[in-house]
Amino acid sequence: MTQDRATSTGDIRDAVIDRYSALARTALAGGRPADCDADAFTNGCFGAAAYSDSADAPDGALRASLGCGNPLAVADLQPGETVLDLGSGGGLDVLLSARRVGPAGTVYGLDATAEMLALARDNAAQAGVANVEFLHGHIEEIPLPDGQIDVIISNCVINLSADKARVLAEAFRVLRPGGRLGISDVIADDGLDPGQRRQAEQHAGCTSGTLTQPEYRDLLRTAGFTSISIAATKTAGGGLHSAIIQAAKPAIQLR
Repeated sequence: MTQDRATSTGDIRDAVIDRYSALARTALAGGRPADCDADAFTNGCFGAAAYSDSADAPDGALRASLGCGNPLAVADLQPGETVLDLGSGGGLDVLLSARRVGPAGTVYGLDATAEMLALARDNAAQAGVANVEFLHGHIEEIPLPDGQIDVIISNCVINLSADKARVLAEAFRVLRPGGRLGISDVIADDGLDPGQRRQAEQHAGCTSGTLTQPEYRDLLRTAGFTSISIAATKTAGGGLHSAIIQAAKPAIQLR
């Protein structure tokens, strides 16, 4: 990585952390944070509105839900599995995952924002959930050993990274052979000119740029993933869409 690129990546990362620190403080103070324009998702299926099984989740987790979909709807979590949420924010997806994997399972939430981690830990304590652990770190440098995770989830976070290839390579690394990736993210239509895409991204709160379906697919393949599926779900306007992205790490690693 060149010095200019490293500086740019660091600046983007710092801007994301600053922004989500402020959103977490709003939630900790009892407010309802929002990281995109109110009409960005025309059908209203963003944040906690995307979930049908969150009624008894702590209010702080619901208020701090900033996602663009529901990755748990396709993650097919099973009792006893180990799950990692990339960019876990206020912890809603972690807490809902913990229910599904049960006491024999474990759910990790990874976030770079100290205030979000404080909020998530408080929400987990309120929910009385013991099979979760929140980690402070970056999704480009996951602080877990190789092959430890059965399922990776994430909700509208990878679009915030300035090095998406590194994120997906790290996700592949920490998954066990046969492990699964099931995430929500924002994708862009093919053919948008750079100015159109930047304007739409600003409207939807995507700090570091979106990928098109072919771009996402190529990065997943390069990382080693197979069984790739990318399905747009809701429109965010301006040629952007929320989407569910699924992929798998091959059960047998070919050398």
